[in-house]
Amino acid sequence: MPIKLVEEIEAEAMNHNISHNVMARQILEKYIEWDRYAAKIGMIPVPKKILDVLGVEMTASEINEIINVIKPVIKDTVLFIKGDYDLKRCIETLEDYMRASGMKSDHRTEGDLHHFIIQHELGGNWSIFTEQLLQEIFKEFLPESKMKCQTTESTVIATIALGGDFSEHRY
Repeated sequence: MPIKLVEEIEAEAMNHNISHNVMARQILEKYIEWDRYAAKIGMIPVPKKILDVLGVEMTASEINEIINVIKPVIKDTVLFIKGDYDLKRCIETLEDYMRASGMKSDHRTEGDLHHFIIQHELGGNWSIFTEQLLQEIFKEFLPESKMKCQTTESTVIATIALGGDFSEHRY
């Protein structure tokens, strides 16, 4: 590798208090999981501030309209990246997207209950959007299941019973 590249990786690793090997692995993982597909599926980087400003004025009908537009995009994206479309691959792709875009997310289990925690820091309308999008995704695959949500201006916690052996990383 070029010296300049190695020096940049080492400097970034020091800023994050990790080894340069860990930093290189994280860069490669992000590329393999998301970046190599991003341009192919039409993803473009958008400054967070723009989304923040747009979200302030969103109405309920605009949120619904965006969800109706984004659902087939999510399906196409999951099919392209994961090679099939099911709940596990859909969740895993959304997690990959959030990680690539810098959003904080976590998936915790408590017996049969699964808690999907998303911290977007984009305001209340984006929490409503996130909750409704997750409702639509779970309803598509599990029409009889009920998802419960807790939301704040910056966080959404979606809870649904998926069983103790459910893992979006095993399919």
